[in-house]
Amino acid sequence: MTSLGFDYPWVLLLLGLCVMPLLGLGPRWWPSPSLIGIPRDRVSEGAEIGLRLLAALSMALLVLALGGLHRRDGIVTRTGKGAHVVLLIDRSVSMDQTFDDREPTAKQESKTAAAVRLIQKFFAGRPHDQFAVVAFSTSPILALPLTEHRAAVAAALGAMKRPALGKTDIGRGLGLALAQFGTDTTQAQNVVLFVSDGAGVIDREVKDKIRADALRTHVHLYYLYLRTKGDPGLFEKMDTADASAPASLNQYFSELGVPYRAFEAEDPSAVARAVEQIDRLEVHPIRYHEHVPRRDYAPLLYALALGCGVLVALALLAERGLAEGRP
Repeated sequence: MTSLGFDYPWVLLLLGLCVMPLLGLGPRWWPSPSLIGIPRDRVSEGAEIGLRLLAALSMALLVLALGGLHRRDGIVTRTGKGAHVVLLIDRSVSMDQTFDDREPTAKQESKTAAAVRLIQKFFAGRPHDQFAVVAFSTSPILALPLTEHRAAVAAALGAMKRPALGKTDIGRGLGLALAQFGTDTTQAQNVVLFVSDGAGVIDREVKDKIRADALRTHVHLYYLYLRTKGDPGLFEKMDTADASAPASLNQYFSELGVPYRAFEAEDPSAVARAVEQIDRLEVHPIRYHEHVPRRDYAPLLYALALGCGVLVALALLAERGLAEGRP
């Protein structure tokens, strides 16, 4: 919470002087011995009351400005819609190829470039989310822990376009992604968006740990499978069990006991549709903390006091006596 404060509270004692314009102190000279014969002018009476209030307001604003009125800095808790999202991105060599398994060209982007471009759009449209970025290939790499700093997330996503590495270790990548949520699951929904163009074998011990961490963090898991032309599909039925096939990984995810959705994309437009659907699914109430810096109100108060004083001065200059031609 933030509140108002004063740099010089003792100056507020001068606020008592603000009643002086309201009391009408000081003599007024009239060119007539009596006002009985003069018709009552309600417009002038109202203008006089308004000018007295304006003069009192000008003095009050000036005293508040001299006192150093300001809003203290602090932490404000706000409520919005969003989640804690870990972007788990495959950085194996095959991700730097196109969906046709070719070298990218000016007209045809790589799977990594397409995924990062659309994820950046997804990220830009969710201002209250906290994001983390984890890359995995031969080993998992924590590019950025959970943060609300938008520039840092954008930079981490941009770094995903760097040249890829060799192999794919999905198990350790998932373990590092789930570790970003810590132990507090009360503030926001935890989400892992897993982007890969393949699968791999996960050790049994690693599988058990992933299942335990997924249940502990109450994570929502999304698998965005970027299918290369000619590769096996995500939902294909296999006659023999192939632990390294995408369908086997899909089955394992579906048995974790947490909310899970899989998307298969064979081109950038399919990736865009999948990301948009994930965006619609993950809209939850979220409480987040925002740092509010100190704000000085003295310049604004000085300006308002000056404006009120100028209006009063102009009214006094325009004042005319009862007799024509006399001051």
